[in-house]
Amino acid sequence: MSPAVLKKINLKRIAHVYYTHKDLEKEHEFLLNFGFSVTKRTENEIYYRGYGEEPFLYCARKGNEDVFGGTGWVVESMDDLELATSLPGATPIHDSDAPGGGKRVTFYDPLDKFPFHLVYGQTPVERTETFPELAYNFPTSKHRPVSKTQRFKRGPAPVHKLGHFGMCVTNYKKAFEFYTSNFNFKPSELVHLPGTEEDITTFMHLDKGDEWVDHHSFFFFEGPKCHVHHSSFEVFDFDIQMLGHTWLTEKKYENCWGVGRHIMGSQIFDYWFDPSRFILEHYVDGDLVNKDTPINRTEPGPDSLHVWGPDLPATFLQ
Repeated sequence: MSPAVLKKINLKRIAHVYYTHKDLEKEHEFLLNFGFSVTKRTENEIYYRGYGEEPFLYCARKGNEDVFGGTGWVVESMDDLELATSLPGATPIHDSDAPGGGKRVTFYDPLDKFPFHLVYGQTPVERTETFPELAYNFPTSKHRPVSKTQRFKRGPAPVHKLGHFGMCVTNYKKAFEFYTSNFNFKPSELVHLPGTEEDITTFMHLDKGDEWVDHHSFFFFEGPKCHVHHSSFEVFDFDIQMLGHTWLTEKKYENCWGVGRHIMGSQIFDYWFDPSRFILEHYVDGDLVNKDTPINRTEPGPDSLHVWGPDLPATFLQ
């Protein structure tokens, strides 16, 4: 493994994911029903955006096999991009032809070889939708005015942003050392083997000092074969999430797990299999952390994953 760089690369946010699919058109139909919209299409690639300001969130490519193509992360500065050229297998800095443009460097995980794409200087896009923050009536506290109703339109759950992704890695300790040494990743949660101090899973956020950030943008755990576990996209609220759940159910797509409430991170989750058998998640209401948030450590087990919702299916842990 290459030695850690002397200075950490500062990541600003997780931005987008890449997947290759044998049946691009079938995947395209699913992604529209999942809540994306097309922002650019070429002969072998389709770029999708959400309703927020990111120029794209998901790139679907046509290929001979179904393959995860890595995540894209916005770095704080050109200096960070320059620093990234020293990482394992890193490309030189080059222009990005993806929506939003900017400069890009791609490197590869030193052990498991999955790619990371680092970008700087993307041009943001205009938000396409807004949603009201609903007023709820509770048993003894009524917030919605008299005769004011809650009415919703059936359809996909519009995606706001990419929130996090997860990997199964073949060497947890080496992965943890690499990502925490070279980037501003900091664990929010650590899962350890029962009766030991040996950690086997981490949920990591971007350390940005006092700034509040998502509970995790990257998690990984150890297993015999490296693979992506899932990519997770935030939607506006629980009603939008359930409208999306109903829509995907009616379209006969396969639910992986949900709807339920996680414990680590607290978010309400809804996981779906796409036509290529990758797992994509809609989530709402996740925790926020900053430099003062203590690192939590827990033992593994079904009871550590959710507090309500369907039983944990075996397919989720594969």
